[in-house]
Amino acid sequence: MSANLTNRQVGDIAVIDVAGRITISEGATGLRDALRDLGAKGQKKILLNLGEVSYLDSSGIGELVSGLATITNQGGQLKLLNVTKRVKDLLVITRLWPVFEAHDDESTAIRSYK
Repeated sequence: MSANLTNRQVGDIAVIDVAGRITISEGATGLRDALRDLGAKGQKKILLNLGEVSYLDSSGIGELVSGLATITNQGGQLKLLNVTKRVKDLLVITRLWPVFEAHDDESTAIRSYK
């Protein structure tokens, strides 16, 4: 199953709900395109909901880091929501966990942008 990305707005925050696998062949490019598109539209607050991500490979991790860099360089903020244990473990192993701001609750994540 490839990644399914759904965009929605919560106030001035763009929430991308991701479900499925984020791999070199199944969703990494879709994630990259979604983040770049939001950045190009001037969206400064992006929340990436990873609660339904079943698998993430090195390409997917690369897209997360690239997306964070792109949005940050444009003066925005990219935060993670509902990071699964599997994804968190990968980010911890790769020493990238401290790079991201992550939340377990959407309302808390939304409030953190203020």
